[in-house]
Amino acid sequence: MNRLEDATSPYLLQHADNPVQWWPWSPEAFEEARRRDVPVLLSVGYAACHWCHVMAHESFEDADIAAVMNEHFVNIKVDREERPDVDSVYMEATQAMTGQGGWPMTCFLTPDGEPFHCGTYYPPKPLHGMPSFPQLLDAVAAAWSERGAEVRQAATRVVEQLAGQRPPLPESSLDDEVLESAVSRLGSEFDEANAGFGGAPKFPPSMVVEFLLRHHERTGSAEALRLAQRSCEAMARGGLYDQLAGGFARYSVDAEWVVPHFEKMLYDNALLLRAYAHLARLDTDSAESARRVTRETGEFLLRDLRTAEGAFAASLDADTEGVEGLTYVWTPEELREVLGEQDAQWAAELLAVTPDGTFEHGASTLQLHRDPDDPVRWRRVREVLADARARRPQPGIDDKVVTAWNGMALTALVEAAAVLDEPQWITDAARVAELLVERHLVDGRLRRSSRDGVVGHAAGVLEDHGCLAEGLLALHQATGERRWLDAACELLDTALDKFADHENPGVFYDTAADAEALVRRPSDPTDNASPSGASATAAALLTAAALAGSDRATRYREAAEQAVSRAGLLGQRAPRFAGHWLATAEALAHGPVQIAVAGDQDADRAELLAVARRHAPGGAVAVAGPPEADAVPLLAGRGLVDGRTAAYVCRGYVCDRPVTSADELMSALAR
Repeated sequence: MNRLEDATSPYLLQHADNPVQWWPWSPEAFEEARRRDVPVLLSVGYAACHWCHVMAHESFEDADIAAVMNEHFVNIKVDREERPDVDSVYMEATQAMTGQGGWPMTCFLTPDGEPFHCGTYYPPKPLHGMPSFPQLLDAVAAAWSERGAEVRQAATRVVEQLAGQRPPLPESSLDDEVLESAVSRLGSEFDEANAGFGGAPKFPPSMVVEFLLRHHERTGSAEALRLAQRSCEAMARGGLYDQLAGGFARYSVDAEWVVPHFEKMLYDNALLLRAYAHLARLDTDSAESARRVTRETGEFLLRDLRTAEGAFAASLDADTEGVEGLTYVWTPEELREVLGEQDAQWAAELLAVTPDGTFEHGASTLQLHRDPDDPVRWRRVREVLADARARRPQPGIDDKVVTAWNGMALTALVEAAAVLDEPQWITDAARVAELLVERHLVDGRLRRSSRDGVVGHAAGVLEDHGCLAEGLLALHQATGERRWLDAACELLDTALDKFADHENPGVFYDTAADAEALVRRPSDPTDNASPSGASATAAALLTAAALAGSDRATRYREAAEQAVSRAGLLGQRAPRFAGHWLATAEALAHGPVQIAVAGDQDADRAELLAVARRHAPGGAVAVAGPPEADAVPLLAGRGLVDGRTAAYVCRGYVCDRPVTSADELMSALAR
């Protein structure tokens, strides 16, 4: 029976024709497990995951293995991107049981959803001391049949132990001292040889870079700028970055940024687009390189990840026709076939394509460790290689539209548009916002995702509210349109009402109070590959407090301060996993800076707004519109000065005198 055929998740649809009788996550699946008195086998993955594809091919497409699964289990397939709440709860259990996590995630649950055995990938035959998947199935089925009561008791103990392991973060100020110590701690973890933080596998530290740039802007710290610049330069030069078409892969499997894990995720590219746009705004020797990467990454999003409805798809697959990286890697022979002998030799040296290869089977990823000595030649060679690569088989696309990740893309596109003077990108961002507000809000509540314009059933989680609100606030600042501010405030009101822990001010749950009850209500404040729901919401609350009217501003500011006050310990002890918290704390320490541009003439307003958006520090807010426009709270009561368009600059609760020229505004922002 095909129970996945109506799914909006491409990942679930990939498994719809398996011989395994999959169920989607649903009360009916657990009721079926109770009726049959069998365990639940929960398999969690996502469409771009290489090892998810491997296990699917080896085990879930195997008729004999599927027969055992169908006989002894109720099998549930979950897309972690569509149900991050389910993924979070059982990943916590997997990490507690095994000391590690990852996808595919394989968990065995009681019919009440309590986990009693968890792991990740299992091979079809024993491998390197790892049991085979059939052996595991037989062992779990036997344990349930012979010691069912004991297994249930063990599962209950697991849930009880997990509940006691993660109390709310204590109140701990994220003040100047902690922010400075975070830079110092990051410096001690910095890879001086290769840049970035830690060893292999090495992940792009997008939110940490944003924090470091904001800290440099506020304090003048040369060390913070150095760490950010070197990380950005190394990522953009290595195989992590697509040297032909722009955009970043998920992470580097080595410490040198040479070999990526080839999947391209929307959230990585949105966060990195924002960070590189920020670096491009600064007057540094990295600005021109950052500007190039900003443009290429934005073009990648708009060209390769945009859906027919105008929003952004979740990811590009790591595999092409079952082979990881097939689309992207090159041999010297392939360069010669496309470019001819002379250009191929020049390109091979420039792009580090070696006879032995830097990847697998003699193929190399493309790196660009130096600027081309002949830029014109490089543009031509790059175009020819890109055209040739486009004729290769291409990776699959997960074209579901995830609310939170599209919210991040909104913010990044708007900020990058200011750096590159690309007004069309703001128009593109507005189209994304319209889709999300019109389709993903159902009866006043946010949904997690849609596909082909059809919204899914999964409820929006906290990160969806925070990230989308921040994107809408960025769009409000770029356009001056009140509707985006109102929509953002409605999302934040829901977050405060439904997701806040009202017994512990500043603490948020990842699921709403009226959401589906899981064995544990998730609440993870750490920033990982993307901002935690709590830090995303705190950032949006702080921005909204500077933009909203007085009826909401005080409430939002207090909520943001309370949330940030819970992150001090995390920022001090593990700054690599608190990047978004630290960036938000920097904005709070800076005021945040607020710029209101009031004028009658569109051109005059546009000139001063462009200056504000290019020269204000990260986390600042800036809005332009008619003088004393009560419909836009930041402009209320702010008029012309001597009949001229005026810019009002404030930090927190203190304002400078208004200025009327671009030079005066730049001086005010420099102070």
